Amino acid sequence: MKVVGMDRREFMTGAMVSALAAGAAAQPSAQVSPNDRLGVGVIGCGGRSETHLSTLLEMEKTDKTVEIVALCDIYRPRLKKKSAMVGRPVHEYSDYRELLRDPAVDMVTIATPDHHHAHQAIAALEAGKHVYCEKPLTHWRQWELAKRFFEVAAKSSGAFQLGAQRMSDSAYQQMKQLVKDGIIGQPIHAECGIFRTGDFGERGMPIDDPDAKPGPDLLWDEFLGDAPKRPFDVSRYFRWRMYEDYAGGPVTDLYPHVLTQVIDILGVTEPSEVVATGGIYRYPEREVPDTFNMFIEYPQKISVAVLGTQGSSYQGTGGRDDIRIPVIRGWDGALTIQESEILFIPDDSVRASGRKEQRFAIEHGYNVLYLMRNLVECARSGARTLDSGPGLAFHTQTALLMGMAAWRAKKTAVYDAEKGAFTV
Repeated sequence: MKVVGMDRREFMTGAMVSALAAGAAAQPSAQVSPNDRLGVGVIGCGGRSETHLSTLLEMEKTDKTVEIVALCDIYRPRLKKKSAMVGRPVHEYSDYRELLRDPAVDMVTIATPDHHHAHQAIAALEAGKHVYCEKPLTHWRQWELAKRFFEVAAKSSGAFQLGAQRMSDSAYQQMKQLVKDGIIGQPIHAECGIFRTGDFGERGMPIDDPDAKPGPDLLWDEFLGDAPKRPFDVSRYFRWRMYEDYAGGPVTDLYPHVLTQVIDILGVTEPSEVVATGGIYRYPEREVPDTFNMFIEYPQKISVAVLGTQGSSYQGTGGRDDIRIPVIRGWDGALTIQESEILFIPDDSVRASGRKEQRFAIEHGYNVLYLMRNLVECARSGARTLDSGPGLAFHTQTALLMGMAAWRAKKTAVYDAEKGAFTV
């Protein structure tokens, strides 16, 4: 049996949650720039940074609460391309640690490969910066780093938001309140998922330059980070999501987009057990699964099923965009979404008492702009009412990492709350 974790003296979830709620600040204080705008540094200038930069530029023009002051990337052509997108001179760095030392930077956005997320987020929080970090919180092998992140976030004065952008959709906040109000009775089961075709298999992630080579314009060792040391490979660099050294497939690359809101709605934290099935069923050029199904048990006697494949895109009757709409079931009924409304379906056992279907208008959909604004508001006010904050990010990542560990071992991952560890 393999034990993953540390003992209770080193990791006490309850204490950390309290510290997060209190906003303890043992680290350097996060400040607002003298011009009353947050100076933002963008770490990672690949495809996802397009959305970050577009959102920040929109906020520069409309909200006037941020100003892009620095960019960082280990591949110079991308750095130059995104610098041109800003349209004015900004500080350019190839080392994110240098960017974090820049006094003009109050906040960072992180859009780098998965295995760099937590390292960079921790360094930024320790430097007193506010952080918007793309999902997943960590690579699948970085459980200890996930816990380290949670410890640092509890002490830092910086606000942290995970880029699970669907958390900005009011539907899920409304569903959370409805569950709190008791509309479905005691929660017992939930399901969600993502179904796509392709997505970084076959004609997925582009290779910017087939002739690219490591050197001063492409820092290969920096890319590898804490991953296994390997000779340079142009596919590994540009199509990193296909390789298990840097990614995990649907469970970590996609499921934060659907599991985060389910965990938030249900109010659960660490699972008690997780099992998973799946594999490489369509794209043999990948090292990571293209199909992954996981089943999570929580101590509150709640089961959650997360289903999906990147080999077929049909969502079923509950599809919304490219995700399967969550269904939240309780003893008295279920909640789901139909088009622009939340739908309550009473259980057969309570229909006789006169319970009827109910519909609730969804106030607004999701947008990265909403999530970024939420972070900036918290950064400026000192509030920690974050839509996708560090506690929720950690609890979601715990379930996902347990799922990946269970799948790799073909066993059940079991969480020990006393030890703050899981075994497979």
